[in-house]
Amino acid sequence: MGDSSSSYIHMVQHLIEKCLIFGMTKEECMEALCKHANIKPVITSTVWSELEKENMEFFEAYWSQSQYLRKSYQISEPVTNEQIQKTVFDLKLKSSKRKDD
Repeated sequence: MGDSSSSYIHMVQHLIEKCLIFGMTKEECMEALCKHANIKPVITSTVWSELEKENMEFFEAYWSQSQYLRKSYQISEPVTNEQIQKTVFDLKLKSSKRKDD
């Protein structure tokens, strides 16, 4: 796998982590990243599944508390969308700066 492939996967992983902060399900995350970052749902799903395999204890705790998180820490969809778009922009900016170096 080349540098560009691994940096793309790292970006998807970072965006998934943002989705987790917002208490999103896998499906919600796939939809959001497809809509705002133009990432195919199959890519998001694959990276998410690998994260679950590597971090089983985290995801078990996440799913057991997700109902509570979703009720007590609901963020409006526009705010969530704005945060995802900002994260995508920031990651692209960092990536282009690295290429210039």
